[in-house]
Amino acid sequence: MNIAIIPARGGSKRIPRKNIKLFHGLPVIAYAINAARESEIFDEIFVSTDDEEIAEVATHHGAKIPWMRPTDLSDDFATTVDVIQDAVNRLKTKYVDLSNICCIYPASPLLEPSYLAEGLQILEDGDWSYVFSAVKAITSPYRFFSLGTSNRVEMLFPKYEYSRTQDLPDLYSDAGQFYWGRKSSWESGLPIFSSNSNILEIPRESAVDIDSLEDWHYAEYLFNLLKGE
Repeated sequence: MNIAIIPARGGSKRIPRKNIKLFHGLPVIAYAINAARESEIFDEIFVSTDDEEIAEVATHHGAKIPWMRPTDLSDDFATTVDVIQDAVNRLKTKYVDLSNICCIYPASPLLEPSYLAEGLQILEDGDWSYVFSAVKAITSPYRFFSLGTSNRVEMLFPKYEYSRTQDLPDLYSDAGQFYWGRKSSWESGLPIFSSNSNILEIPRESAVDIDSLEDWHYAEYLFNLLKGE
């Protein structure tokens, strides 16, 4: 049995009420719910929230909210693993055949349903604890530098100073969209970023980790490009 859990607390700071802020006419969480539904791979779609308004919006768009998230898992210090672990512990007695759980971030308007299906396929085809979406770095951090004392340039990785760009290792960043994990992984609180995790590489234009208003506006711009609006 595969289920989706969308963690959506009400106390977002940098973008107030971010998880239900309108994005091209819909509360942004609706895009995450719709992507999960359209993927046709989930038996159930749940939202974990501490906020009554978010719960109402999520229910209206087809998700289930069988419990309200406790306050100690709704502050700035609760991790994704903490929240999904709590959800799994609540659900496992009712859903005894629970096998794979996908955490989908609520502010993911560029998430394609096919990415969710591809991520599940990678998880099931290998001995992975987690699979998540990622994008290849456009500029290699191996060539990054800082300004040290008296604004003097200091290479972060001096050994790569004269390396050709094409000779540097590929590096990736988290796309901030979804995290597939086995029931045992979430239940045990295993870290997502480890040697037993794998990625689904997605196009750079499909991923914006929305943490600021600048990110939000950039996501709107990309949405227009991708959807032709």
